[in-house]
Amino acid sequence: MGRIKTTFIKRKTKELFKTYGDQFTTDFASNKGMANKTVKVESKKLRNIIAGYMTRLKRKEQ
Repeated sequence: MGRIKTTFIKRKTKELFKTYGDQFTTDFASNKGMANKTVKVESKKLRNIIAGYMTRLKRKEQ
């Protein structure tokens, strides 16, 4: 089993998916950079969790 995402992470990632969904890809490294540009997050850990969840959503979409 994997780690459980909080509702904050899920909500922010789904908002980003609706607005910037075409700019994100299935690559984690590029999603990290894109998340850094679009979200004002204090810590790198939260940014990486958002980027990882976005990667998972994009893979599920395909």
